[in-house]
Amino acid sequence: MSTPRPSIDVTAACACGAVGMAVQGPVVSMLLCACLDCQRATGSGHASVALVPATALTLTGTAKSFARPADSGAIFTRNFCPDCGTPLFGQSSRAPDIRMIPVGFFAGQNAWFAPGQLIFARSQQAWDLVADHLPRHATYREAVRP
Repeated sequence: MSTPRPSIDVTAACACGAVGMAVQGPVVSMLLCACLDCQRATGSGHASVALVPATALTLTGTAKSFARPADSGAIFTRNFCPDCGTPLFGQSSRAPDIRMIPVGFFAGQNAWFAPGQLIFARSQQAWDLVADHLPRHATYREAVRP
């Protein structure tokens, strides 16, 4: 059974208010990621992420970014507020038209979030209790072949 993909219309600002972010449009995917990079970025056992088309995301203010090679070989760029450090969105060179938004950014407006999988389960921490019903993938979800 697949997780329904909502269309969202949410707006929020970083902790200091210097950068605002709005997302208006369809959610492509919703997932949890337990890779070590997401653990470092969130300070927890996993990131709760929604993937949206780049065209659905609008920023007000100026973000700063940091790019680095990911385990996949892609370049992963994290965007954040340069003043308070609030995470805004990520993007992979492998999917240039997709933005990965941390659903916690929209606290109080994120009841629509229903993750459909846990990726990078190989690095999931035993203390990070993730719902047992979610499919787990050691790295990325395996490609679906026709």
